[in-house]
Amino acid sequence: MFLPVCITFLIIFIVGLVGNMLTCTVIVRNKVMRTPTNYYLFSLAVSDLLVLVLGMPLELYEMWSNYPFLFGAGGCYFKTFLFETVCFASILIITALSVERYIAVIHPLKVKHVATRAHAKLVILMLWAMSMACAVPNTSLHGLAMLGTRFGRQFPESAICMMVKPRWMYNLIIQVTTLVFFLLPMLTITGLYLRIGLQLRMERGMQGLGTGPSFGTDSHWSVHRQQQTARHRQVTKMLCVLVIVFGICWAPFHIDRLMWSFINSWTGHHHLVFEYVHIVSGVFFYLSSAVNPILYSLMSTRFREMFQQVTCQIENVTLNTHAKHMLCSFVVLLQNA
Repeated sequence: MFLPVCITFLIIFIVGLVGNMLTCTVIVRNKVMRTPTNYYLFSLAVSDLLVLVLGMPLELYEMWSNYPFLFGAGGCYFKTFLFETVCFASILIITALSVERYIAVIHPLKVKHVATRAHAKLVILMLWAMSMACAVPNTSLHGLAMLGTRFGRQFPESAICMMVKPRWMYNLIIQVTTLVFFLLPMLTITGLYLRIGLQLRMERGMQGLGTGPSFGTDSHWSVHRQQQTARHRQVTKMLCVLVIVFGICWAPFHIDRLMWSFINSWTGHHHLVFEYVHIVSGVFFYLSSAVNPILYSLMSTRFREMFQQVTCQIENVTLNTHAKHMLCSFVVLLQNA
């Protein structure tokens, strides 16, 4: 399975690297894109880049040569800490983004005080700090393990980065983190978007019946409200799809961890099923880091225009004409999809 998985990872790496770098670029370079919502998307793109640039090479290396682990105990701790932090940060950012969208749609009068850029930056910093703190317990359970000693000596060439503490501790941490950092947030997010959907549907029905407030003869407020509702609808639809894709991509990852924590007596059938679950979870885990920019391009007019502007009018990037044309064509293809 190494060759097809490696090819799949390579495709995901290229698409994810280009897409997330474009996402970060359009948000940094364009003032109109520096909204609280896009700050969360920027943080999510940074998280995805960390996974692709730092996590994927380690994963491929371990698939190619499981032992010895060449990066020592520090590298083992870093690898575990990185994956745990990104796992927690991603779901927390998605949840915070959903709460921000809920406030913007359901409580529009509060949005100017709550959904500000300064508030978004503070929340993002707090979420990353919380993710790092929560990643420490599982990281502390891992380390370098070697094959059993023979004649009183160990074999460094057999060193593997793996769990070295009692398994019950790992099982407890995995089950608690799956509940707190996946199941509960996904249920919360589902409830928020159901409420948002009902609100937008109600507003659309009121506009269709012409029952929205108009303040006498002044129709500017009504037009502004309709435009605002349309923007809310487009952004909410994009984020709703993003959450659904996120849940689909991350579910195999948590199933993989839960299988490892719940099964005590392993049989040959268990091992066979786990091998396939592990491969699928790895592919979907990295796919989640590459799919978001594609969703932005397909579902957001503003992101699509900015992507095309950045790729088709590159002035300071040292690419040859053919490479620029290919990159531009790629984004135009997404735009017309």
